[in-house]
Amino acid sequence: MFRFLRLFFREMLSPTGRFRFFSYLIRNLPGDSGFALRKKVMSKWFAKVGENIVINEGVIIRNIEKMEVGNNVYLGVDNYYQAAAGLKVGDDTMFGPGVKIWTQNHKFEDPEKPIIQQGYDFKPVEIGKNVWVGANAFIMPGAVIGDGCIISAMSVVGAKKIPPYSILAGNPARLIGKRQKQEEAPEENKNQVKSEE
Repeated sequence: MFRFLRLFFREMLSPTGRFRFFSYLIRNLPGDSGFALRKKVMSKWFAKVGENIVINEGVIIRNIEKMEVGNNVYLGVDNYYQAAAGLKVGDDTMFGPGVKIWTQNHKFEDPEKPIIQQGYDFKPVEIGKNVWVGANAFIMPGAVIGDGCIISAMSVVGAKKIPPYSILAGNPARLIGKRQKQEEAPEENKNQVKSEE
């Protein structure tokens, strides 16, 4: 018991320990009061946070002090953010339930040495403005996702740069379309749409 108390008080002396403890206590509070309390308590720990952030039930954030979040960002139910290398999220971006974002990964180059002893690689992740990341998508270290992108549910996005307004799907995630207004579409697409009406 004394050992537990010593560990607890040591954790309470560190900002990381305090954040983990308090976020655990409020993580699954239901209703509007839960939203309000998570926003109030967790917002002060981010490296940078905009207005109108929504933090749903079950959100887990590791290294929150290295995570920057813009205005009107929606963190979905049971999301897991690992921000050790830095994580930036632009304005008006939303995450579906079960999304995971990693900024570090295990090294594994030496087959003679246990992976657990090889340390980590750290690569920041950047997500632009007005991005929608679908349910259970996984964004890996080093990904840079441009403004206006859609990442389909269950997609796995590797360490690549995704051009703005791309639509991705699959494992590994591949470009399956582009978001563009009708007046920006190529001429043959305009004619095709008209003939179908």
